[in-house]
Amino acid sequence: MSDDPILSVRDVEVTFPVGGPLSRGAILGVAGVSFELRRGETFALVGESGSGKTTLARAINGLQAISAGEIDFEGRRIDGLGKRAMQPVRKRMSMMFQDPVGSLSPRMTVGDLVTEPFRIHGAGGRNLRDETRRLLSLVGLPAEYANRYPHQLSGGQARRVGVARAIALDPALVIADEPTAGLDVSVQGEVLNLLNDLREKLGLAMVIITHNLHVVHHVADRMAVMYLGRFVETGETESVFSTPTHPYTAALLSANPEPDPDRAHDRISLPAEVPSLLARPAGCEFHTRCPWVQPRCRAQAPVAAALDDRRVACHFPLDPGARPPHRPKEPA
Repeated sequence: MSDDPILSVRDVEVTFPVGGPLSRGAILGVAGVSFELRRGETFALVGESGSGKTTLARAINGLQAISAGEIDFEGRRIDGLGKRAMQPVRKRMSMMFQDPVGSLSPRMTVGDLVTEPFRIHGAGGRNLRDETRRLLSLVGLPAEYANRYPHQLSGGQARRVGVARAIALDPALVIADEPTAGLDVSVQGEVLNLLNDLREKLGLAMVIITHNLHVVHHVADRMAVMYLGRFVETGETESVFSTPTHPYTAALLSANPEPDPDRAHDRISLPAEVPSLLARPAGCEFHTRCPWVQPRCRAQAPVAAALDDRRVACHFPLDPGARPPHRPKEPA
């Protein structure tokens, strides 16, 4: 794995207009996030629905304009590029969308679907029939599937077709939005193993967007936990899973389904209500749900800082194994 970043995201913000002509305003969907991705590495974006994961992914791919910050890909700044200027970038950066069947045109055969990227970006003299066989083989589908239509595929088969489309032009980076959504557990494992195999075989870098922590643990080298559009904790996946230091991370991990029934007693319950982006809480934005909240949390927003092997935005990072109601003391 190269140490040179293939993707650099620096202080990126995404805003959305709200209100009418007489009361126009904006909400902050992604709030100043930064990370780097190296070649051959998988980076996971984790958080509840509405945390900004997909918005950030679309911003990286140029499908969503950013309002502040910078995005560099393969040494070139790409934020703000127009549609035509982004076209060669998208040959090197592909995206897999959430719905495995809905993202495939029902009027096209599998063969047409997996070779569509060549027609969009220029086939370059390639034999599309040969490319179809090659791509289907890479994702573990028989060549005769080329004549099928999306409605004739299972969810797992449709996802494999989506993977084949994503790798058709030999990209350097694949952004996968909920790659196992809607799939049976056994099929999820097959898709994750496929993505891991292709990453190793093709040297891909990957950004995985998910709320499924089993997916993260299985495929990601590093991860970021998002809350209301911000990164509250980033670090090596194994380290974050073993010793979460932000209360939100600890709560997410404690809610992860476990085969051991005794582990259920360690779960951290959070109020279900997530604050609205239209009315962000003062101070630490997580304080309205945090079991360890202190007076300082309600008044002062934390700044993400290095803590051992990760970055954490919390006034009172947790000690390993911390569980409520044991609260850290406010410093004198």
